[in-house]
Amino acid sequence: MTKTVSRLYMALVYLFLYAPIFILIIFSFNDSSTMSRSVWSGFSLRWYRQLFQDRLIMEALQNTLIIALISSLGATAIGTAAAIGINGMKRFTRKAVMNITNLPMVNPEIVTGVSLMLLFVFFARALGGVSLGMVSLILAHVTFSLPYVILSVLPKLRQMDPHLYEAAQDLGCPPVKSFLKVVLPEIIPGVVTGMIMAFTLSIDDFVISYFTSGTTQTLPIYIYSMTRKRISPEINALSTLLFGTILVLLLIVNVRRSKDKQQEAEREEA
Repeated sequence: MTKTVSRLYMALVYLFLYAPIFILIIFSFNDSSTMSRSVWSGFSLRWYRQLFQDRLIMEALQNTLIIALISSLGATAIGTAAAIGINGMKRFTRKAVMNITNLPMVNPEIVTGVSLMLLFVFFARALGGVSLGMVSLILAHVTFSLPYVILSVLPKLRQMDPHLYEAAQDLGCPPVKSFLKVVLPEIIPGVVTGMIMAFTLSIDDFVISYFTSGTTQTLPIYIYSMTRKRISPEINALSTLLFGTILVLLLIVNVRRSKDKQQEAEREEA
């Protein structure tokens, strides 16, 4: 009886969470030209065709992908270097630094967005005439993505034998080559996971982007602007594509984590 009630409860929770998304996906293929009535008018791909013919949406998509790619690469490079530095610290110092590092994750996004906007405006005035735009968006996305990269790379560094790097240098390998040949292959799963997480967060972000974008539009900002005017069924198609992209990226991250856990279990058994 208890198991039945638990399963029914979980089914209701999942239904409540995902039913709106499934309805959105279904109506993205609806032939109806209005969103004021939820009436099925027949299956059609017209809104997907119009979506890719919309110049403003394509520009927003291009901006989103450029920002996500550059910010995820930047956050991955900086976050990996930071994780290596944090891993080499003493225990007390490492805990203090990690608490500071995790602050952007628990800080409300609106606070982060407003504070970054004020910082960028201050520097823009100091530099004379530089306004908010693509550069400020990239810097903002690198900022809030960094903790996720660090948290993805640190576990791999802790699992690695700390003497491998020193052994490579003792055998005559230069420091940079030792890192590329010994350390990087050991932590590459965490690096890739962190990069995918940073890319996903960048594509999905609205609040921080809204405050730091200036006149540059990303897809989430463009969707918000669509909802403030006449809502076109194109938003259903656009939201469906965004949901599908994020879902695929999250599945990749979860599969990689499952494989990593399986490899760890196999090593412990060996």
